[in-house]
Amino acid sequence: MSYVIQTKNLSRIYQTYKKPEGVINSLKGFWQRQYIERAALKSINLEIEPGKIIGLIGANGAGKTTLLKILSGLIAPSAGSVNVLGYNPWERNYKYLRRISLLLGQKNQLWWDISPLDSFSLLARIYDLDLQVSAARVQELAKLLKCSHVLETQLRRLSLGERMKMELIGALLHDPEVLFLDEPTIGLDIVAQSTIREFLASYVKQKRTTVILTSHYMDDIAKLADQLLLISHGEIVYNGTVKHFINKTSIKQQLVVVLEEAPTRAIGLSIGKSLIPGQKEHSFEIENKELPQLIAEISTHGKIQDLKIVETNFEDVIRHFLETESRVF
Repeated sequence: MSYVIQTKNLSRIYQTYKKPEGVINSLKGFWQRQYIERAALKSINLEIEPGKIIGLIGANGAGKTTLLKILSGLIAPSAGSVNVLGYNPWERNYKYLRRISLLLGQKNQLWWDISPLDSFSLLARIYDLDLQVSAARVQELAKLLKCSHVLETQLRRLSLGERMKMELIGALLHDPEVLFLDEPTIGLDIVAQSTIREFLASYVKQKRTTVILTSHYMDDIAKLADQLLLISHGEIVYNGTVKHFINKTSIKQQLVVVLEEAPTRAIGLSIGKSLIPGQKEHSFEIENKELPQLIAEISTHGKIQDLKIVETNFEDVIRHFLETESRVF
């Protein structure tokens, strides 16, 4: 089996120091510092096949971004080995950098005060691309992302969703074989999230690009990922399918339904919930798999005026999974 990404006993240790309170203690720290070592990653072993979308999830500080930075070559590991497309990433070989791309959802790679088209022209020159070919590729990607109408607008004048689409075009301009995406849909509205998800699914299917995607939105992972990696305290604690993970975690969501007219009597629902008489707004905590059935059933008892779904805090989901695994094993 030929793997695009392989890691063996990969670790990354950060060294910090205690800074006592007060000016005098701070001055003493210049001569008598107490150092602390923190493990961002611990003995990570991965084998990733080409053309797959890998969902990388975990709580804040679990080590997701550190892993992406090592795989893309931004930082070097403290121990272990990494092989991506046959290269050691931290050597930052020019040929390697031409074959990968890294998109950090909270950092811009395009220039703030010029139009995306001008930024793409600069990137084409940086990557030594044919300008006509890259210009045609920009138009093709923009059409797929439904953002052709804002290509000539200054980046700072675009909405967050439009800016992220432009960042994605920039990341794909040189047709990378491996794409690292760190929170690409963070802060986006539902429409923008859906557009980016649909684009990524179609793009990967067509180009066979390998993608490692981190996200705090379960929909990103559930709808895109072929394989799921759960990282906790710097260690991979789950490596398997999305379906298996969701079944084990029994993820619950809060469904808030507002009816146009309040029911005149209590109405029992098949999943053990009830509509309360004289009340227009009803709230239910349910499992993900129960959602379609409950909405369909409520709609038969009255016209729905408003509907809101609130996902469980992601860290709670991970905690629940870890607790379940500890009971099993």
